[in-house]
Order: sequence, then C-alpha cells, then structure tokens
Amino acid sequence: MQPNVIGKKIKELRRKKDMTQQELAEATGFTKSLISKIENGQTGSAVATLSKIASVLGVTLSWLLQEESDAELIIMKEEQRKTIEAGEEASYLYQSLANLSTNSKIEPVIVTVVPGKDNIQPYTHEEDEFIYILAGKINFSYDGKTTILQSGDSAFFKGRTPHVFLPVDAQEAKVLTIFITHD
Repeated sequence: MQPNVIGKKIKELRRKKDMTQQELAEATGFTKSLISKIENGQTGSAVATLSKIASVLGVTLSWLLQEESDAELIIMKEEQRKTIEAGEEASYLYQSLANLSTNSKIEPVIVTVVPGKDNIQPYTHEEDEFIYILAGKINFSYDGKTTILQSGDSAFFKGRTPHVFLPVDAQEAKVLTIFITHD
C-alpha cells in the first residue's frame, strides 16, 4: 500500500475518533508535522511509527498496511506484493505477504535493509517480532547489544525493547519479519 493510501486511512480514522493531529502527535510522541506529512502521503513511515499510530487509534498494524481480507485462504503472488518505503526514520523497504483481516494477530512482511543509513536510532513498537534472515547480513541491535545475523539465522524478541536492523558492509539484506500482536 502506498504512503498516500495509508495516510488517508489514518486521517479518516483520526477524524472518526474526533482527534486532532496535535492530539495524535502527543499520544504517539511524534510531532504534529510528522503526522501531517504521513496523513498527506508526503512521507512513508517505519513500521514502528505506524505501529504506535495504530495502537493509539485502536487498530492493528495490518489494518494500516494493507487492504483487509476476511478470506480463509489468502494467496499472494510475488507480483501482487507492493513495496512500502519506511520513510526518513529508517532505511527499510517493506513488502506485505498477506492481506489479513484487522483481527489477525500476525503480520508477515519482508523487510529489505537498504545500505546508506548506518546511524538509524533504535525504535520500539507494541508487537513482538520474529525475524529470519533470507539473504545477506544485518547488524541487529537489541537493547544496546549488537549481533551480526546472516542468512539462515533467526531471532524472536519483544518489540517494546529498543532495536534496529542495520546493513553490514554496505550490502542489502532481506529479512522475513513476522509481527505478533498480543492482547
């Protein structure tokens, strides 16, 4: 889903909840300027940012990232996947792997860690996270400790703890990421 579509969904839901951009900004810890840019499709956003917005608005992350489907079987061909840019906060590209309902407790995505930004600050989000390195290597920083993970390695962690994926040797990496929402 493109940033302008995500932004429109956020704006519509915020208005339904009778919230101002300033109130949403204060509740999420972001600036009103960032909320405005997201709502107007002027910037993409990291999953962590969208997760905090979704949490405040009372919806799942998957509701923001894709069109909803309540089907029992969801098949998504590779050519159907859309790439979402993370925006200024991170050097990631996201591809959702399934159009899940807003009630789903998981959100599978492929995260592409793009070289070029090595000074990204760790971030947090509400969901737990499972990652599996599909290709390349990442510097995985979790709670201040950095570990190199390479193709075939995996990790499971709490999203509420500061973390970030950084490129190794200016090389791109692909990471299967599954966000798990808990009640």
